Amino acid sequence: MVNSVTLVGRLGQDPEIKYFESGSVKARFSMAVDRTFSKENKITDWFTVEVWGRDAEFVGEWVKKGTMLIVSGQMEVNRYNDQAGNPKEFPLIRGSQVRFAGSKRDNAAETAPAY
Repeated sequence: MVNSVTLVGRLGQDPEIKYFESGSVKARFSMAVDRTFSKENKITDWFTVEVWGRDAEFVGEWVKKGTMLIVSGQMEVNRYNDQAGNPKEFPLIRGSQVRFAGSKRDNAAETAPAY
């Protein structure tokens, strides 16, 4: 069995970057991915993506709202109980590779390094 996800879409907001005392870096962002059934019929799915380490540093330095990215990784479903004790699920894409998609003009990052 394989749990592999590749998304191509645009960021819905600037990424949130978090630095830890251990030296680890985490980036979290929302990503809009369109499903097109016809010219008139399009659905946008939203995914929460989290990347760590070097990819997180790349995202923090070069990526902003509206940037088109290709994210590869795995899907995780985090399960927890809310304050009322109701079970909840929160899907998360754990990214293992982040790349620019589209043209340089689309991303306005002509000098960004390749990771």
